[in-house]
Formats: sequence, structure tokens, C-alpha cells
Amino acid sequence: MSQAIWSVGALVGAEWQASPVSCDLAVWEGERPADDAAAGRRFTDLYDKCIDADGPDVAPSQPIAAYAAALLARWPDLTEDEDDISPWSTGPLIGEVSGPLIYFPMRWSTAEEASAYAAEVASSMGLNCYDPQARRLRP
Repeated sequence: MSQAIWSVGALVGAEWQASPVSCDLAVWEGERPADDAAAGRRFTDLYDKCIDADGPDVAPSQPIAAYAAALLARWPDLTEDEDDISPWSTGPLIGEVSGPLIYFPMRWSTAEEASAYAAEVASSMGLNCYDPQARRLRP
């Protein structure tokens, strides 16, 4: 699974400012957390259980597999993108799914539109969408 990638940005005053080159979202099934802090804890728990675990890969749950398919209905998978329009930073997108969680990166140049769409689709499917960089639930 991926994490946000950071590059050195511009010198502002006497300090360097980091600039992200990708943006990540986490989407999972289950009850909506009460607030951003609870969502952060739930994301960490799921990440540790589903992604960072040393055990075997966990097959995608049906709701999360359907979510990934819905995203791919809008934009092509990176592995099939001949026109360089895919917002995904890795492919295949379904490879970012583990059980009830998908944690996926988007290219920074398309992240605003893609993350808004991804959050909207998650909400319409009754899924939770969390932005780990901003540490907040979406939308």
C-alpha cells in the first residue's frame, strides 16, 4: 500500500516548505465514526489489521470491490491508461483493497477533482471516506 509522497517545495522565508506530489484517501465500510478523531483511530486500526499485518492478503469485501469498480467507471485504471487521464498513482486500483478497506493514492495534479468524486461515491454507497493528510472525514 502506498503513502503520500513528499518532495522539496519552495524556500519560503528561511524555511523549506514540503509539497505533496500525491494525495491519499481511505475508504471503509461500517458505521460512520462520531468525529474526525474517531475516524483517525478507526483508520489506524483497519490499516494495522488489513494492510500492515504480516498475515495473508485479505480478499476485498464486496462493498469495497464495488466502490473500486465505481471509481474505475469514471477514470481508467493506471495500468490501462493510454491517454494519461487517470488520477490514480498506482495500479491496479483493486490492488489497494484489503478486506473492508481501500487506501489509495491520487496524483496531486488531479487530486482535488478525484478526491471530491471519490468522497461523493463513498457517501452514496454508505461508506466512510477519510483523508489521512488532513485527518478528517470526507465529505
